[in-house]
Parts: sequence; structure tokens; C-alpha cells
Amino acid sequence: MATITVDELLENGVHFGHRASRWNPKMKPYIHGRRNDIHIIDLKQTLKGLLRAAHVLENVVAEGGSVLWVGTKRSAREAVRGIAVRTRQPYVTERWLGGTLTNFRTIRSRLGRLNELEQLEESGTLALFKKKEQARLRTEHKKLRKNLDGIRDLEHLPAVLVVVDPKNEHIAVAEANKMQIPVIAVLDTDCDPDTVDIAIPANDDAMRSVRVLLNVLADGVDEGNKRWQVVVGEQQKQVEAQRREQEARREQERQRAEVTEQWQKRLREDAERKRRGPGDGSSDAGDGGSDDPQPVPGDAGSSEDAGQA
Repeated sequence: MATITVDELLENGVHFGHRASRWNPKMKPYIHGRRNDIHIIDLKQTLKGLLRAAHVLENVVAEGGSVLWVGTKRSAREAVRGIAVRTRQPYVTERWLGGTLTNFRTIRSRLGRLNELEQLEESGTLALFKKKEQARLRTEHKKLRKNLDGIRDLEHLPAVLVVVDPKNEHIAVAEANKMQIPVIAVLDTDCDPDTVDIAIPANDDAMRSVRVLLNVLADGVDEGNKRWQVVVGEQQKQVEAQRREQEARREQERQRAEVTEQWQKRLREDAERKRRGPGDGSSDAGDGGSDDPQPVPGDAGSSEDAGQA
């Protein structure tokens, strides 16, 4: 797993917090001090939370769990989308739809509607509708794709959420808490750390700061993906071995059945011969006669001559 130093965090402006007047007192343990009325974040705390979060993400993904990346504010969208695509995980960078986690079945139905509209477009069926209806369906498709495109492959609830600015994403955090889904958050000095499971105190307003932090988290996900691929490979080997074993067992059963059928056939033939009995000559009719000695040609004439003599 890639590591990062406090100096690198400092170079990327991770230490800049909000104005002191906007702070949340619960963030006090994560604040190093104040400069020009700006709170300075303790980067040692940042590094601690960051590495812990990366380790957790690695283990979650290594066990087959999914990570939902959430960041809808302008400074986070691009970084969140890029990281999610890189790690092949779902994401939300547009408006968070209420019920995404707490009413997941409805969200899945909306995803089904999105796929249905795309099939209409791809098959050319949409062109058969009236122009007004086409315009309405295209508008619906555009809206659904904008809001749901990042989670279209999310078939189950995520194992963990990674959120940039939990204050801005308070609805997502509240839903995750209700569904008992752990939350990892990059949070500034104006946030409440009690609403998340792992806090990464940092500047969540600067794109450069957000990107460097998410890259470290993504490294953890990448390591987890590698471990998961090994697990999948072993599972596939086991499945293949079981398949071969089943095929071998079926072949043995087929051979046993074939041998059994042959013996049953012989037994039926033996029983049929016994049923006919030894006096039944039907089976020997084609052999050309019985087992009695046949007269030798010329014997009859010789007997008459002997009588006359």
C-alpha cells in the first residue's frame, strides 16, 4: 500500500481549516492551532485517520464488499468520480437522492427504468413515438442518468461510505447511520466528527487536498481488489475441481449402469432358456436336427442282403 507523509499533506494544503468563527467545538481534538483567524488542522491526526481508513477499505474490498464514494460539492466531484472509476466502485457526485440507502428497492426500480429508456434509444424504438413523447422520454433519461449513472452497478447496499464533507452530505450520512453502514469522512473544522466512524480531518474545500487524500484511500481499495481477485481465483479453482469430480462421478455411474444392464440382459436370457426347458427344440430348429445319430447312406440295403443270405 502506498504511504504518504505529513510533509506531503502540508504541501497540498491539507492543513487549512475554516475560519475560527465557523468551527465545530467537537473538532477541537483535531485542531493544531489558529493562524490569522484560520484554524490549522493537526496533520498527525489527519495521517492517523487516513491510514486507518485505507486499511479498513482494503479489508472491506478484500472480503468482496463495495465502497460507495460520495462527494457532490464542486471541489470534490471530479476527484470522487475519477477515484471511483479507477477503483471500479459506485459513486454519487450529483444530487444525493433521498432513500438511496434506506429505500434501496425503489432506487433499483429507477435504475431499471434507466436501462429501459436506454434500450428504447439503442433499438431505435424511441423514434416511433411522437415528437412530444420523444422529448419527454429523453428528458427523463437525461435526468435519471445524471443522478443514477454512478450507482447503476450497485446491486446491493455498500459495505462502507467514503464521504467528502459530511456536513454537506448530511442526508447520505444520516441514511448510512440508519442502515448501520460505516462512514469514512474527509471533514473540515466545521463538521461534526461524531456522525462518522472514521474521521480524516482535512481541508475539504480545495480540490488538490481532496485528491491527494482520496488517492491514498484508493490505494487501499486497489490492494483489497488484488486480494479479492486471489480469493475469486481460488473459488473458481474449487468450482472447477468440483465440476470435474461431478463429471467423473457421473461417468462412473454411467459405466456401472451399463455393466448392470449387460448383466441383467444375460440373466434374462438365461431365465428364458430355463423356461423353455431341454425338450423345447425351437431354439435348435435352425441347427439342422437333433443330437441322435443319423443313418449312414447304404445301411438299409446291406440289412436286406443280410436277411436274404
